[in-house]
Amino acid sequence: MQDDPKRQHFATRVVFFFAGLALACWAPLIPTLRQNLRLDDAQLGGLLLCLGLGSVTTMLFSGGLAARFGCRRVILTAGALASVALPLIVSAPSPVVFGISLFLLGAGIGTVDVVMNIQAIIVERASGRSMMSGFHALFSVGGVAGAGAMTGLLALKVAPLPALLAILVPAAGMVAASWRGLLPYGGETGTPVVALPRGRVLVIGAMCFVMFLAEASVADWSGILLHESRGLEKSLAGIGYVAFSLTMTLGRFAGDRVVEALGAVRTLVFGGLATATGFAVAALVPSWPVAVAGYLLVGAGAANVVPVLFSAAGRQSAMPSNLAMAGVTTMGYAGILVGPALIGFFARATSLPTATLGVGLLTLAVVATAKLTTKS
Repeated sequence: MQDDPKRQHFATRVVFFFAGLALACWAPLIPTLRQNLRLDDAQLGGLLLCLGLGSVTTMLFSGGLAARFGCRRVILTAGALASVALPLIVSAPSPVVFGISLFLLGAGIGTVDVVMNIQAIIVERASGRSMMSGFHALFSVGGVAGAGAMTGLLALKVAPLPALLAILVPAAGMVAASWRGLLPYGGETGTPVVALPRGRVLVIGAMCFVMFLAEASVADWSGILLHESRGLEKSLAGIGYVAFSLTMTLGRFAGDRVVEALGAVRTLVFGGLATATGFAVAALVPSWPVAVAGYLLVGAGAANVVPVLFSAAGRQSAMPSNLAMAGVTTMGYAGILVGPALIGFFARATSLPTATLGVGLLTLAVVATAKLTTKS
């Protein structure tokens, strides 16, 4: 590497933090936006589909773009797009504008997500030590900071748009200030712009689909479950996502040591079991404090599943690592694409707690495939 490794490590952490914050800071506003736009479960689920659609539209191309233009240019451009989309979401006067703004946010954050992980793989390899869980911990820190700050500002009766700008502007400024640590390259040159996942990459991507769906269900539906099914005050409905993000953050800070102690297979098995149990608790016990405890367990269980899967994608040899990461992340974000919409439709047909339980059962697939996804 030509640049200062410490600067690259810091810049990578900043981008992970920004991505987590940008994706999380509007989640506490969902109940308010739903009420303002007069959306039922199915309508909200359909509009949330736009977030995932924006992501997968750009993600498959992101690995090739990083290889051709470098991580730096792609991250800064996509981050700027996300920073413009967020205020549009919060101030959307109609469901149509809301959906378009979600699409733009998904396109920006989705691209950043792929390319920051490509940078993370390159930086991790150069360092000669495990760093992926630590990088993902900063994504979770961003989630805690974004959701927590927004929930706190709403509780203080700050209007949604000023609250958002107070959180977003400093974070975007941090990314811009750390540009020199972003890599001017991004993988193997001469690779195609896009390649479909194959072999073990396909299985890894399928498990990322499950985990991204589970995480999206917490971000998009935990506030509604706590408010409408468990009686928690609307202004405090973001506490479920804050709880989830908190234990996920703590788990990821310890993640590199956890993986070294347990091994990748047992990390996935224990993580999948804990995630499923947490969803079951949130879905089956009619008490908001217990439901919040369930989301705490979901965060702890899910903490290191995706970092282990991403590291496995970076180690495999069936595809160039930048294209494998693009494919795996795209499949993961497909969970965001279809998950919230399916949960909304299923919730209308049954109930939101029943739909939440279904998500927990789905995460058991990670347990069943743990050996296959992590084999050398």
